Amino acid sequence: MKVKRKHKSAFVQPISCMMLSMITVMGISPLVLAVPGKALHPPEESAQKQLQKIAQFSDTDTPERSQLIQQANALYNQGDFKGAEENLRQFIKKFPEDAFGHFQLGNVLFQQKKPEEAINAYREAIRLKSNYALAYNASGMVYASQSRWEDAIIEYKKALEINPNYGEALTNFALALWQTNKRDEALSSLEKALNIFKEQNRGEKVNQVERILREIKTADDPGVS
Repeated sequence: MKVKRKHKSAFVQPISCMMLSMITVMGISPLVLAVPGKALHPPEESAQKQLQKIAQFSDTDTPERSQLIQQANALYNQGDFKGAEENLRQFIKKFPEDAFGHFQLGNVLFQQKKPEEAINAYREAIRLKSNYALAYNASGMVYASQSRWEDAIIEYKKALEINPNYGEALTNFALALWQTNKRDEALSSLEKALNIFKEQNRGEKVNQVERILREIKTADDPGVS
């Protein structure tokens, strides 16, 4: 029993680091899509790009709205998160009912290590758009970064109720389940995410999930040194 516990303890930190890496990607990608010629994802990730594009656009899209989003994107890519925050707050003053603006503000706030403010921004996005799976997933990531695993699980479940085939949410959900000693459920969620990423031809994500699966199975095997 002690041996198994030792392996599990050694495994927790890599999982947490991997999750934080996913949070970073989550915060960047929707803003990147707002500017032509900028892309951090390989071509194989077109399915996720499409999901983010849908989230980005609004029924009331205007040149002014698009320009403000592009400005926020430029500041973000320069690492000027404070400037991006100021830009997005101006955006929200002009478009207070724009759920995407609040979602993006949450991403920028989280990059500045302001988790509670980020959660509030995501909550406002969800208030304005109740089926905002991206915002629920992002909220879960913030909670996960604080090791608030049960809270993270609740948010991921909400994201998956909206979109059961949301690969990133399934992966994050699995990592949180693993941290709460729900191994079988974690493996089941990872297997589903893996199949979804394979269907979407997203090789990078397939490799990530396969690596997590191997590490979990290895960490849970007391015979592995």
